[in-house]
Amino acid sequence: MSISTTSSLVFRLNDKLYLRDPQHTELGRNIIQASITLIDELGFEAFTFRKLADKISSTEASIYRYFENKHRLLHYLVAWYWNWLEYRIEMATANISEPRTRLFTSIRVIAEEKKFDPVFAFVDESALHRIVVNELDKTFLTKWVDHDNQAGLFGGFKNICKKISGYIEAINPNYPYAHALVSTVLLAANQQQFFVQHLPTLSSLNPEETPAQQHEHLYQFLEGVVLSVLQ
Repeated sequence: MSISTTSSLVFRLNDKLYLRDPQHTELGRNIIQASITLIDELGFEAFTFRKLADKISSTEASIYRYFENKHRLLHYLVAWYWNWLEYRIEMATANISEPRTRLFTSIRVIAEEKKFDPVFAFVDESALHRIVVNELDKTFLTKWVDHDNQAGLFGGFKNICKKISGYIEAINPNYPYAHALVSTVLLAANQQQFFVQHLPTLSSLNPEETPAQQHEHLYQFLEGVVLSVLQ
C-alpha cells in the first residue's frame, strides 16, 4: 500500500487500473462515488457507463477518459477497497509489536462491519464492501485473469495477504501455508457474508441476527480457523 498526502489522503494505485486517476479530479471522484452507488443498487451486470453518465450529469466519453471499460472500473474499486482495508489494519496495529496480537487484530478488522470513513469523503466504504462481497469473483474468474495478473491488477489483494502472512510466519516460521491460509480467510470473510444473505444453509451465521452479531460471529469463525492450524 502506498499513500500520498500532498494535498489530501489518496492511495497510489497501479496505473494499469485506469487511464486517468479519478482521485485527483472532481469529476473523477464523482465517477467513483456514483459508480459505487449504482453498482451497489443495480448489480454489476446491469451497470453501464451510460447510466453512470446520467447519474453524474456528464457524458460517457468523459468516463472513458478515466476507464477503458466497466470491468476495469470494477478492478479499480476492488483495488481501492483492499488498499483501504490494509490502511485500516495498519492504523489498528500501529502500536502493537507482538505478532499474535497483530494477527488477530487484523482478523478483527477484516471481519468487522464496514462503515463510512470520513477520511475519504467521496467513497461510501459500506456500499463498496457490499460490492466486494457480491462482485469480487468477477474480477478474477475470467479468461483474461493471467493477463490482468501480469498487469498487476491484483496487487492490492496480494499486498494485504503478504502483510498478514508475515504475522503468521513470525508466530510459526515452520508453518508452510501462511499465504494460503490468509487468502482463504480474506475470501471466506466475504463469502460467508454473501452466503448468509443469499444462501444461508451454506453458512453458520444467523440471518436473523443483527449485523453486529453476525460480524462478531464471523470474527469468531475466522479466529477459530486460524487458531486451529497455528496451535
